[in-house]
Amino acid sequence: MPMRFLLRTTLAACAVVLPAIGHAQEDLTAFYKGKSINLYIGAAVGGGYDAYARLLGRHIGKYIPGNPNVIPINMPGASGNTVVAHIYNLPKDATTIAQIPPGAITKPIYGEGDKIRYDFTKLVYLGSANTEVNLCWSRADAEVKSFPDLFNKELIIGGSGEGDSTRDFAVAENNILGTKFKLILRYTGVRDIVLAVDRNEIQGVCGTGVPAMMTTRPEWISSGFAKMLVQQNAKGSPKLNALGVPRTADFAKTPEDRQVLELIYAQQQFGRPFVMPPGSPPDRVAMMRKAFLQVLADKDLLAEAEKLKLDIDAMSGDDLQAVINQIYATPKPIVDRAIKAMAYSPSR
Repeated sequence: MPMRFLLRTTLAACAVVLPAIGHAQEDLTAFYKGKSINLYIGAAVGGGYDAYARLLGRHIGKYIPGNPNVIPINMPGASGNTVVAHIYNLPKDATTIAQIPPGAITKPIYGEGDKIRYDFTKLVYLGSANTEVNLCWSRADAEVKSFPDLFNKELIIGGSGEGDSTRDFAVAENNILGTKFKLILRYTGVRDIVLAVDRNEIQGVCGTGVPAMMTTRPEWISSGFAKMLVQQNAKGSPKLNALGVPRTADFAKTPEDRQVLELIYAQQQFGRPFVMPPGSPPDRVAMMRKAFLQVLADKDLLAEAEKLKLDIDAMSGDDLQAVINQIYATPKPIVDRAIKAMAYSPSR
């Protein structure tokens, strides 16, 4: 075939494609211009989830065609399931984003399907703002001075409801490892729990990472008021490993015990997940996923994150979806053991 013909054919094809791309961009700009995007936050004001969501909300609008306003709306409750239930049936026009606790995503795996009437695999995942390594924090004046002490001594900690890491991780460690966490389950979020620790109503909090604590109580670390008792993780953070903070999974008695803990801890792979309602238009989803990654590389956002002591380690929507699919494919015997491990017995 003559080269001239090939060139004409290629240019003709480009002439068709390029206007189509431009038209799609114009459509997105026209759609979002003058609109507002509601950013629902499945946690109370003042904690780590709230800080990450508001940070993203302040910057993402400039990466969305038409530069819509982004309005943060806190909607705590039911360990994140309140906000999921709210957005699940909202209009599918891509004007809604939600940040939900990762435990809300994994909760249905543990036999909660009869109570939860929506499918987390159908949500549209924009990505996660960071990965997380959760810890147990204890007052320095508590009788428990190290994680091994918990096999013989009780530590009173605060927690939220089922599906929240502040409850579930300590409960699993009681049942799998034999620790003696005593949980007081009457708090709405990390902010309320740390206030109770300050007042000496309780002795500590589990299931929360360094970014959340640097947001709510940075002085705990600098003053020595509280300490990082243990990483509730299999691999741990390189920084915390270097500091000698132990990992709970290293105390597992069998390989299967460790595998069950790894499933329970899996939610830490996506510490700050953002989602959209199922059925959102594919072109708008693709744009929002791109905007999500762009904003988490934005120099102004990163500078603000550094001031707020928030770690940014972006995971794409496609990668997050793959992780969730893998978790939901966990073998049933491991899931069954995890379900048993999540049952809290106050007498332990």
